[in-house]
Amino acid sequence: MESMISDVNHHLIKANGIQIHVAEKKGPGPFVLLLHGFPETWVSWHHQINHLGSHGYHVVAPDLRGYGDSDSPPSPSSYTMFHIVADLIGLLDHFNQQQVFVVGHDWGATAAWHLSLFRPDRVKGIVAICVPFFPRDPHIRPTLFFKQSFGDDLYISQFQTMVTDDGDSSLQVISIRRYSYMKQPEATLHVREAGRAERGFAKYDYLTVIKKWLLITKTDALVAPPGMEIIDDLETPSQLPPWITEKELQLYADKFQQSGFTGGLNYYRAMDLTWELLAPWQGSKITVPAKFIIGDKDVGYKSFTKPYLEGNVMKTLVPDIEVVILEGHHYIQQEKPQQVSDEIISFIQKLAIN
Repeated sequence: MESMISDVNHHLIKANGIQIHVAEKKGPGPFVLLLHGFPETWVSWHHQINHLGSHGYHVVAPDLRGYGDSDSPPSPSSYTMFHIVADLIGLLDHFNQQQVFVVGHDWGATAAWHLSLFRPDRVKGIVAICVPFFPRDPHIRPTLFFKQSFGDDLYISQFQTMVTDDGDSSLQVISIRRYSYMKQPEATLHVREAGRAERGFAKYDYLTVIKKWLLITKTDALVAPPGMEIIDDLETPSQLPPWITEKELQLYADKFQQSGFTGGLNYYRAMDLTWELLAPWQGSKITVPAKFIIGDKDVGYKSFTKPYLEGNVMKTLVPDIEVVILEGHHYIQQEKPQQVSDEIISFIQKLAIN
């Protein structure tokens, strides 16, 4: 990784009661916060860190809670958007940044949207990649909406299950990343057996799981055939695409071998709780300038995201938005790094001129 990104400093920062690992490339220019998605770490931004850094920007890319070298609280209830935004505010305070540009992909995009929603005073502009800002439906929880729309085998639905399907309540001992307030280098807790997704992932080595997700080429909704786990339905490509190397994929695999996947999966498991807590923001708009980037072969783009973007709801909720469609798939910031980096810089420069 040192050969991929030069002059990057790494810090463990205490924010919102946990330790968060960040990668930082410090320039004299504007502060840009890069937020990754599932299943990634700060490494997913290495192209943008290099490119933005070479243009003088002050770039910070954290491992979000539950990922990489950051702390991983064991309970799904610790992964609402309120927790994630609180972590981000703690990072901004640590770096003495009153107002920043925020760029997010996948769950990182969701976090960026909510940072902009809760604290627009701290955001100069947002670039969201792949995941648009959706309105909160006051009448139905997200998990029920997905179940009614796609059935029980949508990946999000499969990710919800936390105990064995047969109801086995036996306990097993697993090792989890320590909290910053623990004196021991590692703590051991008794918890219920890992969830359905973790059990499915465990049938493969970590590198294979990473390949199945990051190299995904499906363009329709991720719904497994009846009786099949979504991880089994995803293909493992026989050849790598030109935009990523085996070494890069192994970096992800090594980190998830240390941390496990539960932290990342808990974002999905906290969706309903976030929905409950968001009630006071019902109908609220994103008032900061925004750019949305998505690949034309992203999962569900043609059947779901494209019609949504072309309708009036998104434009009403995010009045000051520019939409950019690139040729590519879900992990577009890695697949088309130069184009994404250029779009980020053009957005920042446009706001500076205005």
